[in-house]
Amino acid sequence: MPTPPKLVAKPVAPAAPVSSDAAEWGRVVEDGTVEVREGDTWRAVGQYPDGTADEALAYFARKYDDIAVKVTTLENRVQTGEASAADLSKQAKHIVGELTDAAAVGDLAGLRARVDALLESLSEASAQEAQAAKEAVDAAIVERTAIVDEAERIAALDLSKVQWKQITADMAALFDQWQAHQQTGPRLPKGTAQQLWKRFRDARSTVDKARRAYFSELDDTHRTARDAKTRLVERAEALAPRGVDGIPAYRGLLDEWKAAGRAGRKADDALWAKFKAAGDALYQARAEQAAAEEADSAPKIEAREALLVEAKAVADESDIKKARALLTRIQRQWDEVGRIFPRDKERALDDRMRSIEQALKGREDVDWKRNNPETKARANDMSSQLVEAIEKLEAELAAAEAAGDAKAAKDAKDALEARRAWLNALGG
Repeated sequence: MPTPPKLVAKPVAPAAPVSSDAAEWGRVVEDGTVEVREGDTWRAVGQYPDGTADEALAYFARKYDDIAVKVTTLENRVQTGEASAADLSKQAKHIVGELTDAAAVGDLAGLRARVDALLESLSEASAQEAQAAKEAVDAAIVERTAIVDEAERIAALDLSKVQWKQITADMAALFDQWQAHQQTGPRLPKGTAQQLWKRFRDARSTVDKARRAYFSELDDTHRTARDAKTRLVERAEALAPRGVDGIPAYRGLLDEWKAAGRAGRKADDALWAKFKAAGDALYQARAEQAAAEEADSAPKIEAREALLVEAKAVADESDIKKARALLTRIQRQWDEVGRIFPRDKERALDDRMRSIEQALKGREDVDWKRNNPETKARANDMSSQLVEAIEKLEAELAAAEAAGDAKAAKDAKDALEARRAWLNALGG
């Protein structure tokens, strides 16, 4: 067999005694070459100069032990499942490479058999992991596609009519989901990931563009309203010297304010505070004027209260003409008192006086109807006619009774009673 390249190693002292395993699997030939038994053949693994045969075997036995420790460690990791089958398979294959023509003395075939057994057991696990990984990727594609679909659904809305606060929050939440999915989810195929990202990016761009356009237009609208309301504030403040007389003009400015539109919450609040302060000054002037007028009206109220007490005699006066004369004098004095503030107090006093006036007018109407010459003439004429009718009916009643005509007598009697009732109503 060809002579393998010699591995020249530096001695390490002191060397451990040669184990029985080393002696079983290795030997040192006459020229100092160390060989390892693999099956029925011997393979040279190197030389150990400046040392004894036992030291040479011990050195290469330690090389074997190093590989054996790796195999045992790998077996333990497979048992605990602390790494993926793919990673463990990669480590096992690396050990296989180390075992191939290894410069070591020991049961290399036994180690290789153990590693082969690991590779066989890991093969199925690796296939399962690969299938699970594929399923995880497929599920991740579905999840990320759902994020993209929702972003595209939002982008397809009529973005001129949406609530931007909600839409912005929804898009931000979708972007957070996208980033979390990238960080925690499985890695997607590059082509699929790029295609999904392009769709998501385009949807976000559509929404962002519409949002910027909306708020740009809103800024213009707010600016226009802000300028208009600023001018309204200046005009309202200019009304201050007019006092109460400025209130009608201020009400007109208030109508313009309502029609000016929104200027943004902060600007609206600040401008409204100034506009309202200008109006409050005008209404304060009116309140002060009303208070002064009310104070001035106190003696007038007392005067009218006294006139109302005096006017109670109108109802007690049986002579209507005297009652009218008394009320006319009181009304003249009532008017001479003058205007009273507040107006609701004046209206209450006027209502009390009006009830006295209406009561007297009612009495006058009744008296007029009773004493009207035309009414009396009509009543007298009707009374004469009723008297004649009654006399006629009395004669008819007597004739019917004499003739024994019960029906004619009853009819005459009923008609007679009706005529007499009418005559009594007329005072006859």
